[in-house]
Amino acid sequence: MYNMLHWRISLFMKHRFFITLLTSVLFCLPGFALFAQTKVGKIVIDAGHGGSDPGAIGKYSKEKDIALAVTLKLGKIITDSLPDVKVIYTRTYDFYPSLKERHEIANQANADLFISIHINSTAPKKQQIRTGYHYVGKGKKRRKVPTYRTVYHRETTASGTETYVLGLHRNSQKEAAIESYGDNITEEPGMLDENDPTTAIIVTQYSQRFLARSVSLAGKIQEQFTLAGRNNYGVKQKGLEVLAGSAMPGVLTELGFINNPEEEAYMNSESGQQQLAMAIYRAIKAYKMEREAKK
Repeated sequence: MYNMLHWRISLFMKHRFFITLLTSVLFCLPGFALFAQTKVGKIVIDAGHGGSDPGAIGKYSKEKDIALAVTLKLGKIITDSLPDVKVIYTRTYDFYPSLKERHEIANQANADLFISIHINSTAPKKQQIRTGYHYVGKGKKRRKVPTYRTVYHRETTASGTETYVLGLHRNSQKEAAIESYGDNITEEPGMLDENDPTTAIIVTQYSQRFLARSVSLAGKIQEQFTLAGRNNYGVKQKGLEVLAGSAMPGVLTELGFINNPEEEAYMNSESGQQQLAMAIYRAIKAYKMEREAKK
């Protein structure tokens, strides 16, 4: 599955030249200058899970709490260091906004970026342990057979980070969000008219551009994690609801494995959380500079 998703991202990136060429032609048409948008003025940070949904669980901590702690640290760093950027949170305390509520917050805010923060976990490994014997059958057919119990090992040695962009099979939902919030993302009010045959072309181009920008941001996040000494599992695609419903570029990043004792301790430490938040901030800053350089 990973190889297939990796191949699809690589294929998309190889064809960016043709997408760029097509968009360049479209720039010549009235109204298509909207693709030149470069502003990164509003960023939504989404702390995964929350409330009754703890997310992944470690020996002594929960995903929802670590995600929120890093989210708040990241938000503060952005606010302190990038005064021209407004930070919007999907939650700032322990409650659970639904996935649709999360991307609705981003859409209503007319955000330029959506970043969802999560913690990883591997599936438990199943082991059968022999505990003794018991007898089955009667008379001459009676025989001794071993008795087993099932043990699940939750700990892992896996460590590192990965960042997701939207899987292509959920693109239709992304395009629907773009069309629904067309007045937010275009520079000309009413530009996306469902009765206008060019709207489908515009929406498709927005979707492609948003994916390219999402891949760019995801790559920068993974690069910064690597510079911080974290293992890099790369950029992947997945059909995530929280990304599919947002009418903007977006990523979901996994900070580490909570069922790895060393990783759990790192992600619960102040220094670890600050390092993770700083890595994401540096990626956002690099992305912002790159976008604004295109003015």
